[in-house]
Amino acid sequence: MKHIGVVVFPGFQILDMVAVAIFELANLEAGQPEYEVETVSEHGGMVRSSSGVEVATRAFGDPAYDTVIVTGAMQIAPSSPGMLAFLNRALVASRRTASICTGAFALAEAGILDGRHATTHWVHARTLQERFPATRVDDDRIFIVDGSVWTSAGMTACIDLCLALVENDLGVDVSRAIAKKLVVYHRRTGGQSQFSAMLELEPKSDRIQNALSYAKSHLHEPLTVEQLADIAHLSPRQFSRAFRDETRQSPAKAIEALRVEAARAMLEAGRHSMEAVAADTGFIDTERMRRAFLRTYGQPPQAIRRAARAL
Repeated sequence: MKHIGVVVFPGFQILDMVAVAIFELANLEAGQPEYEVETVSEHGGMVRSSSGVEVATRAFGDPAYDTVIVTGAMQIAPSSPGMLAFLNRALVASRRTASICTGAFALAEAGILDGRHATTHWVHARTLQERFPATRVDDDRIFIVDGSVWTSAGMTACIDLCLALVENDLGVDVSRAIAKKLVVYHRRTGGQSQFSAMLELEPKSDRIQNALSYAKSHLHEPLTVEQLADIAHLSPRQFSRAFRDETRQSPAKAIEALRVEAARAMLEAGRHSMEAVAADTGFIDTERMRRAFLRTYGQPPQAIRRAARAL
């Protein structure tokens, strides 16, 4: 059985406790107890989160866990000497050390991220890099694995991180089944961007939102203005005008952004050929995909894939 230690401290972000649910579901899916999870803190007892919800914890003790996961916080504050000492002991004694969101600051304070690639919530990535220049911070990743150290982006990226930990242990079928029970998409790849094309477009009406949701699920199709207008129950002229008003982009430009985002995720997963990626995301051929990548990222698809493999 794998023992998981979830590290909390006063003011931690309660959303990060989703990690506990994922390991619980892994046990159910495996049909046997694969994980035992305990929540630990420096002094033990009840620890209050930033939302006011308290959790029961055990005081730091033997650091020899399978995986130690450090939670994050809404407000970044220095870690206590006791916390830093525990994390350094755990790095040696445990198989994996991980952080969620701003938990990366605690790992960096402990010196664990020196010379390593790491990520955190994009809002705090620049601060992490400035405070800890020996850390190689990437603000555009959902999670990063560097040796035995795993770091994730913020908020719901804890789901992606923990699903990836389970997939690493028990395989993709188990992690996919857990994601289905959580009613989320199967975990995003670590290399996937923290930024979403759908969020950037920010449509205001349900009609335009429905058209974009349809487009995202049917990227392999031509997706003409007439087709999307029909989904939105508007004439093509009305749809084009409303789309520009709400998203500040043309339908063609927005669809290209969705295709590029999907193609990048497939490339970084590393299991698909360039031809398959282009076909599945609606680019028709690799040359059209290459030109779209250059417009969006200033790099060809091959460079994006190489960078993902280097992490």
